Amino acid sequence: MNLESILFELSVIMVGSAVLGTLFLYAKQPIIIAYIAMGVAAGPNGFSLIGRTEHIEQISHIGVILLLFLIGLSLQPEKLVKLFRKTSLLTFATSLLFALVSLLFSLLIGFDFQTSLIFGAAMMFSSTVLGLKLIPTNTLHHKRTGELMTSVLLMQDMLAILVILFITGEKSDHVLVTFAMLAGRFVVLCLLAFVSVRFVMMPLLKKFDVVQEYTFLATLAWCLLWAETAHIVGLSYEMGAFVAGISIASCEVALLIAERLKPLREFFLILFFFAVGSKLDFRLEPRLLLSAIAFGAVLVPLKAWVFRFAFRRSGEESELPKELAVRLAQSSEFSLLVAFSALSIGVLSAEGAMVIQIATIATFVLSTYWVVLKYPTPISDHF
Repeated sequence: MNLESILFELSVIMVGSAVLGTLFLYAKQPIIIAYIAMGVAAGPNGFSLIGRTEHIEQISHIGVILLLFLIGLSLQPEKLVKLFRKTSLLTFATSLLFALVSLLFSLLIGFDFQTSLIFGAAMMFSSTVLGLKLIPTNTLHHKRTGELMTSVLLMQDMLAILVILFITGEKSDHVLVTFAMLAGRFVVLCLLAFVSVRFVMMPLLKKFDVVQEYTFLATLAWCLLWAETAHIVGLSYEMGAFVAGISIASCEVALLIAERLKPLREFFLILFFFAVGSKLDFRLEPRLLLSAIAFGAVLVPLKAWVFRFAFRRSGEESELPKELAVRLAQSSEFSLLVAFSALSIGVLSAEGAMVIQIATIATFVLSTYWVVLKYPTPISDHF
């Protein structure tokens, strides 16, 4: 692709998102919805100003990686281990319940059992991007909320990787063996990152911390290095970025690094939400289209109720379980990835994949409105 085409596409996305974002803010609507709406309008299923969005989607993934890196910067390793112990059973139990409900819905609207299994697997996760982007970081209460959400979402990410491996045929005969192998790789990755940061990264940051450009470059390189390493060993880019962040969370410059990377993260996340919107294709049988939207509308409050109950049973008190439940009530970007993986190897029809996409994005929209209207977020403090 030539430079003129890339510049044109970025201009369309940024100018269009700025215009729509302004209108949405005047109307007191969540600005994230403006980015998704811009993707619908300018994407291949809208006015086709951008005919192919695969490269935009690939570039936008950097925003998700940076988001997990910044989350890692705010967590201490000891606390994360405690959180994993607290939320592991909760995560597995709720994921299986959501998968079962989604499977039954898919069978109800006429899909075969194989498609329904994939539908159930796709819809059982919550969105790392949406959940963590809408968490404020300015109070201890929301710091606790973010920590609990991160532990749940990371466990879900590992489950999502397992699901994708099984769908694409890269699997062991035993689920527990495959999961144990993934967990083992994650532990080894953490150990390597922590050893490296102690003997390489921290000495360099201490020696050259007065050179701001170097600090920015070195920490960005650290993030991408471990993201790529995680991908190579069969984990996700996001998990590698999170490990990179938590490994240098104890450095004195961690908070400064986080502030400097936030604008870069926001740029790529705009591209991410645009890419999400661009996937929507409403040229679907009306019965399936309405069913997908209706299921998304039902799944959001159902997830909220289940998570609220689960967090209360795990010992969380006061209003925290209720807020956590609302913030985790959507489906995930992994839902889209599961659908595309299944579609690419021919075990899911294009019709089934589109139902998953529409239901997922419906949960994005509804969940965003619910969170923004009810709780503080970085995009709604001015309302």
